Amino acid sequence: MTIFVTKLNKQVNAFQLIKVFSKFGQVEDAKIIYDKFSRESKGFGFVEMPDDEAAKKAIETLNETELEGNIIIVKEAEPPKRFG
Repeated sequence: MTIFVTKLNKQVNAFQLIKVFSKFGQVEDAKIIYDKFSRESKGFGFVEMPDDEAAKKAIETLNETELEGNIIIVKEAEPPKRFG
């Protein structure tokens, strides 16, 4: 399952997301999205977890909790929208 995480402190990195989410199960990947010009975090990212039950537990537990001073929003990512 792909998990969307937003309202992140701009100092949070992918390793921190892996550390937080791995408490609930295996994390295959974590990405923070950066502005291509300023290289500053856009304040959101994605976490990939292969076990849907573990991912759901992580979402339920971590949504609206504090991480590095910010209250984060955690939910299942929506599939990308296709144009055309």
